[in-house]
Amino acid sequence: MTQYKIPVIPGDGIGPEIIAEGRKVLDAAGEVYGFDAEWVEYPHGAEHYLETGELLSEDTLKELSGYDAIYLGSIGDPRIPPGVLEQGILLTARFYFDQYINLRPVKLLKGVNTPLKDKGPDDIDFVVVRENTEDLYIGVGGRASAGRSKGTAEIVRNLYHVKFDLDIETDSSEIAYQIGLISRSGTERVIRYAFELAMGRGKELASVDKANVMADIYGFWREVFTSVADDYPDVKTDFNFVDAICMWFVKNPEWFDVVVTPNMFGDIITDLGAMIQGGLGLAPGGNINPDGVSMFEPIHGSAPKHRGLNKVNPIATIWAGAMLIEELGERDAANAILGAIEENLADGKVLTYDLGGHSSTSDVGDDIARRLRHS
Repeated sequence: MTQYKIPVIPGDGIGPEIIAEGRKVLDAAGEVYGFDAEWVEYPHGAEHYLETGELLSEDTLKELSGYDAIYLGSIGDPRIPPGVLEQGILLTARFYFDQYINLRPVKLLKGVNTPLKDKGPDDIDFVVVRENTEDLYIGVGGRASAGRSKGTAEIVRNLYHVKFDLDIETDSSEIAYQIGLISRSGTERVIRYAFELAMGRGKELASVDKANVMADIYGFWREVFTSVADDYPDVKTDFNFVDAICMWFVKNPEWFDVVVTPNMFGDIITDLGAMIQGGLGLAPGGNINPDGVSMFEPIHGSAPKHRGLNKVNPIATIWAGAMLIEELGERDAANAILGAIEENLADGKVLTYDLGGHSSTSDVGDDIARRLRHS
């Protein structure tokens, strides 16, 4: 039997509850498909931070480097200022492990209603590949008051080291600024990943940008995309401004197969994708380094008001677990989990409140695990 040691960070709010159901289903998959998951739990999140002041330390990151994949619940707590946990845990892990791909399946499963009129599962089935370490999310910004000020900003990545010397002079009472950056190497690798994914699907790839307004950074993105496209003549490509693609996701989602996007736009359009596939409770995501440590999670937040109530939908987390074991090479088990999820939804008897049901979080996990064992 294949053995996997999988670190798990349940995190905050509903995180421990949904991760428990994800582990339950993955354990059931292991029984059927001949692998065993040894779970190694890490306490990092709000409670740990309030008790120790620690987010993700260098020692913890080095320890996590010994694994192939991390299972994450949710991060965020109203007792802690916005961004502290997200930057100190989620973004720190993404940057440290160079998880340069954020992978988001946007797939309407049978039995789920979409808010889009006259659209069904055959119309909504695409994947968004979001660049995950660059763009306006590099974490470089600040404020300056009237007069002149100086500063230095550094970006250290596995691919490069960039230093900005800032010399700011303004007659405004106060300004705020955010610096975005994309590199040729960082852009090319995520676009190439998207082309390879498209080759295994419908051989169609849509690129997202805003080159008509931010020509320097997103014109560069288009330039790199066009260069990489020359290596994939069998893939049909097109360009979409981010505002337009939001419109087309709603009007004609069937047009899309694989979508590749810079970081910030990807963050926005994948939430829209979650809504057209039935809601955040059904939306998983992967932060992927194909040659290193990847991390899988639901894309929704920690929902602290629902903590401990055993009522939220665990399917996004269970689906994220399926993505995790697929990354480990257990493709058949991953497909079986998705099949069990779809059976649960199509049957319609064991659903949480967001899908119109009255079942608990653990009821849903039990039902999906049962279906998996009897598949």
